[in-house]
Amino acid sequence: MTATTPAEDDAVVRERSARPLMPDVDAPVGAAVATPPSAPVLGVSAGSPDSAEGELDVRAVADLIDGRWRERRRASRDLALDPAFHRLPDQSVAEHRARVLEQLHLILDRGDVLRGFPREVGGGGDPGGNLAGFEELFLGDPSIQIKGGVQWGLFGSAVQHLGVPEQHARWLPGIMSLEVPGCFAMTEVGHGSDVASIATTATYDPQTEEFVLHTPFAAARKEYIGNAALHGLAAVVFAQLVTKGRNHGVHALYVPLRERGEDGELRFLPGIGGRDDGPKGGLNGIDNGQLWFDHVRVPRENLLRRYGDVAPDGTYSSPIASKGRRFFTMLGTLVQGRVSLGGAAVGVSKAALSIAVRYGDERRQFTGADENREVTLLDYQRHQRRLLPLVARTYAAGFAQLGLLQRFHEVFSGEHDDDESRQDLETLAAALKPTTTWLAMETLQESREACGGAGFMAENRLVTWRQDFDVYTTFEGDNNVLLQLVGKRLLTDYGKAMGKIDVAGAARFVAARAGDLALHRTPLRRAAQSVVDSGSAARSAGHLRDPDVQRELLEDRVETMVAAIAGALREVKDASPEEATEVFNAHQDELIATAKAHAELLLWEAFTAALPTVPEGTTREVLTWLRDLYGLERIERNLAWYLINGRLTAQRARVVTGYINRLLTRLRPHAVDLVDAFGYTDAHLRAPIASGAERERQEEAASHLRRRRALPERVAAG
Repeated sequence: MTATTPAEDDAVVRERSARPLMPDVDAPVGAAVATPPSAPVLGVSAGSPDSAEGELDVRAVADLIDGRWRERRRASRDLALDPAFHRLPDQSVAEHRARVLEQLHLILDRGDVLRGFPREVGGGGDPGGNLAGFEELFLGDPSIQIKGGVQWGLFGSAVQHLGVPEQHARWLPGIMSLEVPGCFAMTEVGHGSDVASIATTATYDPQTEEFVLHTPFAAARKEYIGNAALHGLAAVVFAQLVTKGRNHGVHALYVPLRERGEDGELRFLPGIGGRDDGPKGGLNGIDNGQLWFDHVRVPRENLLRRYGDVAPDGTYSSPIASKGRRFFTMLGTLVQGRVSLGGAAVGVSKAALSIAVRYGDERRQFTGADENREVTLLDYQRHQRRLLPLVARTYAAGFAQLGLLQRFHEVFSGEHDDDESRQDLETLAAALKPTTTWLAMETLQESREACGGAGFMAENRLVTWRQDFDVYTTFEGDNNVLLQLVGKRLLTDYGKAMGKIDVAGAARFVAARAGDLALHRTPLRRAAQSVVDSGSAARSAGHLRDPDVQRELLEDRVETMVAAIAGALREVKDASPEEATEVFNAHQDELIATAKAHAELLLWEAFTAALPTVPEGTTREVLTWLRDLYGLERIERNLAWYLINGRLTAQRARVVTGYINRLLTRLRPHAVDLVDAFGYTDAHLRAPIASGAERERQEEAASHLRRRRALPERVAAG
């Protein structure tokens, strides 16, 4: 263990305080950023083989993790520097709602929020850049982000993607300009994530060429609808379309909701009712509410008819014959909500860790080897264990999100807009949105606790972000429901792969599986591995550093879990629906766990794919350690599975934990640089504990104690 003197510590503190949190944005891409050496770390002496020489290239890493649309992302991030976009403390719900609506108009005046719409209607034709900017809006106030998402990302996008050009020309200008604030009325009290079973009906009347929109019972009321309580003038309403006595499934209609009276007040149109949901656990700048309809007549032309149309006589037609496929195609066009929520969740994880790591790098508690100087929190192994794996997971999630955003842009810009690409996009979004939103909640909670009582103060933003982001795990589909969709896709792909194997191939596959069982479920593999492991823990650690080994362990878990569930379901493929449902339900938890494991593999692969693009030297070495930390920490969390299934011996399982602790020591000197690369300065974060205030307090305390020690003992005691 090494320690520094108080004077040396003070010198390091002064150097750090003089260093900008982010390099000059005008510096060339990839240019090295000169930073002072980090303070020595407990357990790591200068020049140790476990410490990287040189400095992390913060600018190069920042460019890498901000991705293709980095300039758009940073411009949106900088909106948070303007007090006009800040959330005010102690606002009432009514004041908060009014301010957020005003803030949307301010964003609109800046001209960038419409870049996701087609050029022919006045947009920018840049769907990827649009979402990259949207992801950063939480920095001002997450309510701004979500209210903007309701208006342009849900209401506007539903018209854009489900309507036809004539409808675009009629409605999009008012939506884009905020002249018509609107709602996305899909969710119902009774069916939530089960959209196919919503009960609102739109029954066609050929006599008047109108749809009769109706809420048949209370559980069919639209619920939690943004803009429904106060501001919404129109809505895209999802309902079961019925014509000539036949239900053609869920379709969407553009429905006017309110009109302004002579007194200037907004009132519901005849037959439309609603109520205010009132205060919520977070996001109180959004006026969520219920909507219901009592035989409201809507013109035939208001059916968003890209995927289904009704002729004047009531004849239904669609370019997609299958009712189920039509339903999923329609919903698939609205995938950007899941993509953008996942990106925002990655953003808030970055911001929370920027606060917690900087605070942990300055806050001191309890003396160590030097009885006259307290130890920095981030030098404690437990504090490193709390935060650095979350930094690694956030990097992995960030790289995966960049890949998802690229795929989204390719599909919705028309670069690669085919059925297979859309299905892959939907599955990837369904895998990453739960992963990133759960990561955000875990990161916010751990960061809050890691900052102690200071983290609980509203001024440091962690608790208010936690309140606002809580519902992101439910938005755009409950996380468990989404992962079930991913699990079903994995089973489908597995079934297709098996279906292509001929008889000889099937025999080889069965033989291979038998060999796998023999290899992993008899003592032979474990004994052989133990012989190798018993020689040297360092040799075992070297084995785990191999990216092929990490990939094999992560991938094998997914493949084995999919095969096990598929085998159980195959046994009841000819059974009654009741028995098949019972067996599927018995494996539902395993299916969701498999989807989680699949998402973890996707994140590892995204991180690994990014490494060759990093400048060689310290920067690539540090990020490789961070990737290893991500992969091995995921393996460590599932050691029981690897041990039970014979994939790791007890000896090697112990090495996993030991090597993770070594990685933490290696990464500690670079921790602040790693979060600095996220791009959030003091002014962006607006959290006093991340502004250097704690450093100044520590300097003051250290100076006071030095003066006391310099006094004669009798005087100092007095």
